[in-house]
Amino acid sequence: MKIDYSKLEKKIDYKFKNKNLLIQSLTHKSFNKMNNNEKIEFLGDRVLGLVIAKKLLEIYPEEKEGILDKKYASLVNKKTCLEIAKSINLQNYILIFNPKNRSVTIEDKVISDSCEALIGAIYLDRGFNITEKIILDLWKEKIKESVITQIDAKTKLQEFSLKKFKKLPTYKIISNTGPRHKPIFRVAVKLQNTKFYNGEGKSKKEAEQNAALLCLNDNLI
Repeated sequence: MKIDYSKLEKKIDYKFKNKNLLIQSLTHKSFNKMNNNEKIEFLGDRVLGLVIAKKLLEIYPEEKEGILDKKYASLVNKKTCLEIAKSINLQNYILIFNPKNRSVTIEDKVISDSCEALIGAIYLDRGFNITEKIILDLWKEKIKESVITQIDAKTKLQEFSLKKFKKLPTYKIISNTGPRHKPIFRVAVKLQNTKFYNGEGKSKKEAEQNAALLCLNDNLI
């Protein structure tokens, strides 16, 4: 079966110099016991970890190690790799044992492992700098989501605002609608020299947290 990898290369905005590396990175051991993606996955896992750790230190230079560790773990785990893989339809390109050429469901672990192997293959094909760029492009939204881990968004935004502007964020209630037993609050927050960010919630506190998270996502990364 011949697979057209050009759509995948377009998705990740990268064209392989050595197509054999790409093919190997997406070859499961059940398809080829000798020439498969296990070792490249091992490499890709380490490259991904280095890139994410480096980026977190750049974004949070004064963050405590424990918080950084939690953010790191959430960004490099198998679940996140699976989500990234599926966002580029990686499962459509994986070579797996299928003697009757039927439609098969590929296990999530195989897909997430292949994501790491693809990273390893890019590293072997072009080196660290290009691989770093591709990882950060693919993980961009996930990195934004990592803004709050353990520390709530409102507290984090307050710390950020005090450090950068020497002022607290400004909150205001926009509306309180819906029945008394099921209200919907809309709250806006702004920092010095920023627009207002609106958040909704079932309580004023929840709406403030959601507004603070939007503000953090736009200004901290």
